Amino acid sequence: EVKLVESGGGLVQPGESLTLSCVASGFTFDDYALSWLRQRPGKGLEWVSAINWNGHSAYYAEFMEGRFTISRDNAKNTVNLRMPSLRPEDAGVYYCARWGDYRGYDYWGQGTQVTVSS
Repeated sequence: EVKLVESGGGLVQPGESLTLSCVASGFTFDDYALSWLRQRPGKGLEWVSAINWNGHSAYYAEFMEGRFTISRDNAKNTVNLRMPSLRPEDAGVYYCARWGDYRGYDYWGQGTQVTVSS
């Protein structure tokens, strides 16, 4: 059974940092690209970042303005999203998703809540 389990969310103040983690199981991890997406309150789902199978290529949404960093550890079946300098507008539920090529995002985690508030 394919599983993606996110963790690392929480309540932080503006300017503080979080690192989200997604642990995968049930498939050959390094066969797949992975992404982080988010759903902010009252907004649609947004793609945030993606990383290819070996971690050598990473991609970011323009609104990230270079603040976040995605990484993966294929030995630990984990993909991370480091989020420094958080802003209130970064708040939302962050999801890890597997890119299944022509199938699109075929598996999702349950999401982890990020709240940025003073």
